[in-house]
Order: sequence, then structure tokens, then C-alpha cells
Amino acid sequence: MLQPKKTKFRRSQKGRMKGNAQRGNQLAFGSFGIKSLQSKWITGRQIEAARIAVTRYMERQGQVWVRVFPDKPITK
Repeated sequence: MLQPKKTKFRRSQKGRMKGNAQRGNQLAFGSFGIKSLQSKWITGRQIEAARIAVTRYMERQGQVWVRVFPDKPITK
């Protein structure tokens, strides 16, 4: 599961989301990609679950690159 190795402070400020990203919507690797339709917080467990589901669907024949990193701690 993805998580930062070390952070300066244990908790981070909540912050806010302002609309959709204007950059980062071009493919960097591969031929296909998944694009989000909404802006929401995503946890490391959700990223890992999506990665496992995609690799199992492809029957481990392809390669999956994940270009998001959960560097903001989110709890329930």
C-alpha cells in the first residue's frame, strides 16, 4: 500500500478542492488510461484496490502504472 516514508508533521491541514485539474490529463505511459469525472479525496487503500482489480481483469498480461500518491492522511 502506498504511504509516505516520513513526514514532518503527523497530521495535515484539511485544505479544499477547487474544480478539476487543467493539467496532467495526458497519458505519460501506455495506450489506455482512466480519468476521474469528479474531484474527491482518495486513500491509499482505494488506489491499491483499483490497481489490483485492473491487473486481475487484464489477467496479468499488461503493465499498470499508477501516477497518484496518497501524501495526505485521510481518515473515516
